[in-house]
Amino acid sequence: MSITVDVGRQRLVLEKDGLLREWAVSTGLNGVGQRSGSLQTPLGQHIIRARIGDDLPARAVLKGRRFTGEVWTPELHQQQPGRDWVLGRILWLCGKEPGFNRLGEVDTQRRYIYIHGTPDSEPMGVPMSHGCVRMNCDDLLELYPLTCAGMTVTIHE
Repeated sequence: MSITVDVGRQRLVLEKDGLLREWAVSTGLNGVGQRSGSLQTPLGQHIIRARIGDDLPARAVLKGRRFTGEVWTPELHQQQPGRDWVLGRILWLCGKEPGFNRLGEVDTQRRYIYIHGTPDSEPMGVPMSHGCVRMNCDDLLELYPLTCAGMTVTIHE
């Protein structure tokens, strides 16, 4: 069982027991790259370090990996334009390649790179994130129960 994120196609593919499932995503507006502070999506081999949000509402607002008590609505969105929304669930990624996406200035986990939900109003299939892999909340709710900590996630161009 594994996940592949194809940045060029803006697609996330889950392969489980020979079954393929695919969803549109949104990766980094600044492209791909490993460096901390770049707001780019890191490439290479990763694992899911942690799964966060098991029993939260589908559009729960998370900040610092904690539920804020808010649930996203279009009205809440209008009140806070420009907010980088992390919604519903988080799959927190950890790089597996020391010097490339793990440790030092290139550490995916320390950069807080996630696969996470985003508002319904945000386009998928277009790079728009601050480095994370954004998914439609309903799509993430479909993916999330099929994942586990330690699962491999490959991100490539």
